Amino acid sequence: MYSLVYITTSDVLESKKIAKALLKERLIACANIIPQIESLYLWEGEIEEDTESLLVAKTRSERVDNVIKMVEKIHSYDIPCILQIQVKKGSENYLEWLESELNEKKMG
Repeated sequence: MYSLVYITTSDVLESKKIAKALLKERLIACANIIPQIESLYLWEGEIEEDTESLLVAKTRSERVDNVIKMVEKIHSYDIPCILQIQVKKGSENYLEWLESELNEKKMG
């Protein structure tokens, strides 16, 4: 099974830094970055508004725990938003490509 990992970051530079680190370790096969999103959220009882970047990483579900651990180590936020979204269905060709890029034999 495959998952998307939804990660908000401070800006596009941080999204790229995190994506490259995850790709280098083959924890993900692909990442998409939406450079700017508007975020509204509760923080310490107050409504906050901020501009962030959105990183969506694609991986095998069994690698999500390792993705989360790595992102938490390098992310600038004290409490980063890192959410797993399981993929129930997708293009067979795309899923085959995803699997081939995450193949253990290619690591190292």
